[in-house]
Amino acid sequence: MTRTKLIPRLPLSLALLLVLSACATPHPNPRDPWEGFNRPVFNFNDGLDRTIIKPVAKGYDWLVPANLQVVIGNFFTNLSDLYTSLNNLLQGKPKEAGGDLARVLINSSLGIGGLVDAATGMGFERHDEDFGQTLAVWGVASGPFVVLPLIGPRTVRDSFSLAADWEGDPLSWVKPDLLHYSLSGLHQVDKRASLLPGDKVIEAGAIDKYSYIRDAYLQHRRYEIYDGDPPPEDDEK
Repeated sequence: MTRTKLIPRLPLSLALLLVLSACATPHPNPRDPWEGFNRPVFNFNDGLDRTIIKPVAKGYDWLVPANLQVVIGNFFTNLSDLYTSLNNLLQGKPKEAGGDLARVLINSSLGIGGLVDAATGMGFERHDEDFGQTLAVWGVASGPFVVLPLIGPRTVRDSFSLAADWEGDPLSWVKPDLLHYSLSGLHQVDKRASLLPGDKVIEAGAIDKYSYIRDAYLQHRRYEIYDGDPPPEDDEK
């Protein structure tokens, strides 16, 4: 059973169809013409996070020692480096792809199955690439901003890259199903726990949480697509 079964494709497809068929209303931000759809979905996701996901992440953060959290994070990062290497190769960056593959080999051996990040200390820089970034390099336009149920902020391009990202995640290959779901759940809780410090920043500085998250997401994705060196927006246009 692959990771895509964690979030059935049919609801995702229906959500995308609803967005695409929604009537776009005039709005000052041209990147978010579907705000009338996005805000209610954002509020639903935010409520789910506040009532269930965040409390679980807080419990995890309280129970699991910081050093062990680093080890757990290293394990999942090592798995993701394999998919990052593939995307770097697809983006025409063989040097970065080779470096990411070397990270996997080093951390899987010297790093005791990825529990220790030995590669960084040896000078192998870590990258973070997904299929949405690969599509961007291939010239696929981002499309409008959209908030998907349970998944969160995306662009249309990133939404359609989800299937490839799920299939490319080595966790989707794990058998049996019980181990697959256990590791996937631990991964999500660990990621949410790592974001807890950022919650205070958002709560303290965001007058409109929705706009704050939207703008931060779009800015961060642009930063990732240009490998940390985005051109001025006027030049890009």
